[in-house]
Amino acid sequence: MSTILVTGGTGTLGRPVCERLRADGHDVRVLSRHSPPYAVDLRQGGPLLDRAVDGVDTVVHCSNILRGDKDAARILLEAARRAGVPHLLYISIIGVDRVPLGYYRTKYMVERMIQGSGVGWTLLRTTQFHDLILRLLEGLAKPPVMLLPKEVRDQPLEVTEAAARLAELAAGRPAGRVADMAGPEIRTFAELAHSYLRASGRRRRIVEVPLPGKVYRGLRRGEHLAPDRAVGHVTFDEFLARRFAP
Repeated sequence: MSTILVTGGTGTLGRPVCERLRADGHDVRVLSRHSPPYAVDLRQGGPLLDRAVDGVDTVVHCSNILRGDKDAARILLEAARRAGVPHLLYISIIGVDRVPLGYYRTKYMVERMIQGSGVGWTLLRTTQFHDLILRLLEGLAKPPVMLLPKEVRDQPLEVTEAAARLAELAAGRPAGRVADMAGPEIRTFAELAHSYLRASGRRRRIVEVPLPGKVYRGLRRGEHLAPDRAVGHVTFDEFLARRFAP
């Protein structure tokens, strides 16, 4: 079995990745800002980061740093090179090279950094997780009227399914860009919102509005979707049924 470091190992994705790796018999190290013994802010690095990567077979980079993601990746790659880490596995998002959203552009730059780092790498792109769609809809439902982008669809994926795939890839050799992973169904945001309201018992009026800009046009074209890679099994309604179960 391998020694595997998971960055962001206490997060929405990192936690089930660690659970799956441990269940498979691997020695798992968790790197997170507030989790000893490897309580590291990747934007700063330091001796604890060097200790965390020392002797590991694979680094699974699950950290999601909204501000400083590129700096964190650079510092992690430098530490991995110093330690001679043979394999770095990175999870990204379908459409980062097509939708001109700032966050997506940063993820794409991190992809390029990893590919040119000299460290053996594997890259998995997925669609957004059910958990993120739920948080977004909860925020949009705070006013009495839910304003939703018109004609925008999504293809949400169950996070534990992505975690299982990452655990499988982490145990193998560097594989480069592997096949994308998307949720089982494509639905409009209005459809997702209706499902959320039914499951949560909330009542809101839904209004779809067109938005300006290249990002909205890219989303309307479905540049963030992968209908040919609908390999997930858990639907958004099934996810909601579990989340709001009495």
